[in-house]
Amino acid sequence: MKISVSRGSSVETQADALILPIYEDEKELRGAAGILDEATSGAVGAVLKAGDFRGKRGKTAVLYPDVGLRSRRLILTGLGKRGEQEAEAVRGAFAAAAREARNLRLSTVAWEAEEGFFDAPLAEAAGAAVEGVRLGLYTFDRFKTQNKEERHDLEGFTITTGAKNPPKELVSAVERADVICDAVVFARDLVSTPANHLTPRDLAAAAVGLAKGRKGLGVQVMDEKEMAKRGMNALLGVAKGSAQPPRFIILKYTGGKRKDPPVVLVGKGLTFDSGGISLKPAEKMDEMKSDMAGAAAVMGTLRAAADLSLPLNIVGLCPTTENLPGGNALKPGDVLTSLAGKTIEVVNTDAEGRLILADALAYAQTLKPAAVVDIATLTGACIVALGDIAIGMMGTDEGLKGKMRAASERTGERVWELPLWREYEELIKSDVADVKNSAGRYGGAITAAAFLKQFVGDYPWVHLDIAGPAWLTKDRPYIPKGASGIGVRLLVEFLALFSP
Repeated sequence: MKISVSRGSSVETQADALILPIYEDEKELRGAAGILDEATSGAVGAVLKAGDFRGKRGKTAVLYPDVGLRSRRLILTGLGKRGEQEAEAVRGAFAAAAREARNLRLSTVAWEAEEGFFDAPLAEAAGAAVEGVRLGLYTFDRFKTQNKEERHDLEGFTITTGAKNPPKELVSAVERADVICDAVVFARDLVSTPANHLTPRDLAAAAVGLAKGRKGLGVQVMDEKEMAKRGMNALLGVAKGSAQPPRFIILKYTGGKRKDPPVVLVGKGLTFDSGGISLKPAEKMDEMKSDMAGAAAVMGTLRAAADLSLPLNIVGLCPTTENLPGGNALKPGDVLTSLAGKTIEVVNTDAEGRLILADALAYAQTLKPAAVVDIATLTGACIVALGDIAIGMMGTDEGLKGKMRAASERTGERVWELPLWREYEELIKSDVADVKNSAGRYGGAITAAAFLKQFVGDYPWVHLDIAGPAWLTKDRPYIPKGASGIGVRLLVEFLALFSP
């Protein structure tokens, strides 16, 4: 879809449909809404007065004015009540309008961005509008062979402004949002891809393709021999049950000074997780192709960072493997020696994500990072605690957690902090090794983070558990059910806040 900004007003704009956002139960039509109502001989006001459309979130109405507009249709879309999570309201409203336009098989839509309509800055609202349109229209139909000719996509979204020259902040926000949406779509596609079409080697190939042609972005991929030479036995232990060899993906983006320490992002990359010998229930096991959503988020973030030329150094680490119950598979009771030299008793082979992250976090220490953030579909316990709405956040550095909260507020990708008190570390002590990989059912999201903490060292660190929101079973306003791409927008905003 082509996203563009141009000079003009709603009345003058020619598109298949104009989008007009409306706040719930506002009595006076102001600005563009008032102008459009007057130009269409009161058509907007009439539908509001009749009560057929009240501006509630997620609701739309299509008008076909006979006079006054160069565009044939007017799509009213509800923002809900003023002041309630405004950027999220804008994303949802524009997603609903875009889906309505797609259902009508339209090709182009337009919206007049006017100062003073939103409580938020106009540039921020425009970026949210782009995110709503782009992300709300996402579909994954790579493997569909029937009825493809019936699919219809919007081709263009034009944002107009009455200014002689569109404000630079507005243009910049729109372009930035478009780049970030590309990265989210990239991540969603990876997570949606079935495990037989996305093996660890395929994920590594995607990383190589991602780096190709992007300024400042390089990639290195370790195979199992290199990992064995370095002592990544926790990752290799998980991989033993699968015929597919593991890979360790390193993406390096250099946007700052070469001597500046990097921000290291670590993403869990289980391209399929059966649970291993500690086998998962059959129900919904098909969704375990999404257990590499952390790696997808890291890869998408590095893509956006390079495309946006962020002024800092970033390293993305993605340990990737399958977890299957093959003849060589890891067994409960086995002991592994990690890259950090610490020994791990494996009491549950379905607690495998923290094993591969342990080696990745130990590797991150060798980079002498400014900060470390890991993101992973790590625990069912986090879903029990927070559902599929929020990301569980834990960590050792208040400054990092503060930046992550601020990024969360701006993007709508919510984080909620769970405690990481020293008492939880007592629960992962092993009788036969340094630590064990599971402390049982209670407090599972926290004890998993307490396990990871053992491999971070003294570097500032934040852990993000995205097990809940990474894969949705119902549509959200601008997130169709399935892969959400969670973490990309959050991490890009976090990195922007981290930038000098």
